[in-house]
Amino acid sequence: MAGAVDLGALKARSDAANRPAPPSPPGGASGGGRFVVDVSEASFQADVLERSLQVPVVVDLWAEWCGPCKQLSPVLERLAEAGNGAWILAKVDVDANPRIAEAFGAKSIPMVVAVVGGQPVDAFNGAQPEAQIRDWLSSLLDALRERMPAIAEAEAAAGGGVPEEPVEEPEDPRFTAAEDALEQGDYPAAEAAYVDIINVEPANEQALAALAQVRFLARAENVDPQAVATADAAPDDVDAQLAAADAEIATDGVEAAFARLVATAGRTFGDDRDRVREHLVGLFELFPADDARVTAARRALARVLF
Repeated sequence: MAGAVDLGALKARSDAANRPAPPSPPGGASGGGRFVVDVSEASFQADVLERSLQVPVVVDLWAEWCGPCKQLSPVLERLAEAGNGAWILAKVDVDANPRIAEAFGAKSIPMVVAVVGGQPVDAFNGAQPEAQIRDWLSSLLDALRERMPAIAEAEAAAGGGVPEEPVEEPEDPRFTAAEDALEQGDYPAAEAAYVDIINVEPANEQALAALAQVRFLARAENVDPQAVATADAAPDDVDAQLAAADAEIATDGVEAAFARLVATAGRTFGDDRDRVREHLVGLFELFPADDARVTAARRALARVLF
């Protein structure tokens, strides 16, 4: 991009704002950390152009209404802090500073521009995966390290300009065995593996959720395609209602399945009611606890039972 974008007009506006010429030190950044700074048209010269004489300045063009910006900006901020000053992140709200966006030729946001020596040298658009951003930053720093000694100094102090990918924890062999059994369609073996985990760790949420999934998959595989019609024709047949609810869950009829079992619980008593309640609670476990459908069905079940 060098030479293709003229930032001179912004420099003139910064001069006109009577802003002190020397760039503010990293510790004075007004953004999310020491190496993140919020930039305006008035501060553009000091915070972007002049800083870019020492280290690369990565300009993040964003706006409050931009969803992808909210995904990208926190990643950039975290990487900038980890870089310890090997590069500076300059955040620009394009709504408040339209001339900066215009100067960079931004047709969409988020747009990220690397500025070096007062000139834009590289850029990308859109919210990129973190691994791709790391690669982009590494390539940028590698290309500039010999020309900009401050990069190497900052990296030496921080142990590197771009943090390494987090090391994944080794897989739990107990879960691996259960997942292997599940992939082979051996539901009894998968269920037994998860039960063994829960016996040792009764509060293991991952195992509890997986067990509920396995038990449902085992039932759903054998559900009669006519289960819903059969249940509708025999509303007092508890077994038919349970099978129909499984069939509805399997075809994404979640609310219909919940409503069916709540209504069945309201028509039954004793052991039959307990069976319906336990089956419904088991279906709840297939979904996040804060799922609105689960919350509504829990309230409806409570009204029926109590």
